Amino acid sequence: MDYAVLTGIVLVAGVLLALIAQWRDWRPPLIVAIAVGVVVRVLIMYTSAIDTWQPVDFMESFKPAGEAVLRGQDPVLASEGGWHFLPTIPYVYGILLWLGIPWEYAGRLVTVVADIVLIPLVAKLAGGPRASLRALQYALNPLALLIASVHGQVEPVALVFGVAAFVVARGPGDPERSGMTTDVVAKLRRGMAAYGLRASIPRVIGRGGMLHRALLPGADDLAHLKRGALAGLLMGLALCAKSWPIWLIPGMLLLLPNLRSRVAALFTTGLVPIFFLVTLPIFAGTSLDQIPAVIHTIQDIRPIIGEWGWTPWFTGGDWALIPALASFGTNLIYVCVIAVLLVWRRADPIDLTTAILLIFMVVTPRLGAQYLLWFMPFLIARPTRFAWPAILGVSLWAGYGYLYMTQFDVTTWWYMHQDWSRASIVLLPILLLAMPWGRRVAPAPGLAPSVETTEKTTVTSAA
Repeated sequence: MDYAVLTGIVLVAGVLLALIAQWRDWRPPLIVAIAVGVVVRVLIMYTSAIDTWQPVDFMESFKPAGEAVLRGQDPVLASEGGWHFLPTIPYVYGILLWLGIPWEYAGRLVTVVADIVLIPLVAKLAGGPRASLRALQYALNPLALLIASVHGQVEPVALVFGVAAFVVARGPGDPERSGMTTDVVAKLRRGMAAYGLRASIPRVIGRGGMLHRALLPGADDLAHLKRGALAGLLMGLALCAKSWPIWLIPGMLLLLPNLRSRVAALFTTGLVPIFFLVTLPIFAGTSLDQIPAVIHTIQDIRPIIGEWGWTPWFTGGDWALIPALASFGTNLIYVCVIAVLLVWRRADPIDLTTAILLIFMVVTPRLGAQYLLWFMPFLIARPTRFAWPAILGVSLWAGYGYLYMTQFDVTTWWYMHQDWSRASIVLLPILLLAMPWGRRVAPAPGLAPSVETTEKTTVTSAA
């Protein structure tokens, strides 16, 4: 990589600025955070585009998918299985290539724009007086810069729709986040308790009760339905980018106010991928008898392990096709996610989602560096005590691979990969500690400043 030193200087300077902002409690205007994010992303995108080194999958998987769309072919089948997702993003690639934008810029423009939009979304996700600080910290996040501007991986596209779904699902008026004072909350609770059982019966079967609202939804219910449908639409678009946002769905559903809105969200979440699948004959030139092959290719994930965590210690630090270990790791993910759902069942849905994504990173048998971006917006929006050790640790590990290992020939890279991949096991306990252990139960409205009290120790822990 020709511009590794320049990129490294920008990343280190950004980390230092983010830590100083945390220490000094800077709260810049949101427009400043966005401007900073635009400048650093465009700079690194430019140097990466003119570099003699280009990521292999960026050139041999993403580019053929966009070119296939230009030819009116299915990107999944035409690129010989190089694209394992719905063709939503290749459609955008095709448009940019059709406009005459060189691929080295066009492929990264998609992810850079998405990552810039994520900056204000992180602020919305965080809420409260430090929202703009969180936006600035994401704008300077070194891993986000590497994934979006250097590699051009599509994780930011999936995240921008997934985080937007969370923001919509939470809505502007939820009591848990409406800023009610302790006195108001206490009065509401005392008033509800004073009615006892006699007040609960009309709420169920009387006019305006649950049964009445279920049969004849009012204005509030219609608003909730629209909110759920829009959140589901956004989550569906996230699933069209990549399949992993399925782990975000539980948190999105829990943020919605009632069962009807959750059903609407689930319906639209599934409807969007189905739409892009059934319209393949129209937009991608796929014949009807090829659609089963497209579905099979999308679902077919080779059990490659040995890149991260515990599996490199079974492969000598090299990639390997070992179905038994891949299957064991996959089942371990399911067991651990279920355990997280039980332990954090009473937590804030954002904390629950952070816990799910972090436990995935700890136990997964296979991982690319881009996976580590999944939890970043959520952990930055609601930091834990070990948030910054986790952020710095995974950024350092990924940066070593992107900036240093790319200075050598292929043979040397593979030798270095053996130690690099096995060294990632050191990060697993740090990610485990970064889970929101102190926020397993959401505080009552207007009470317990859960994030504000823990973030004071974050910089100290990182140091």
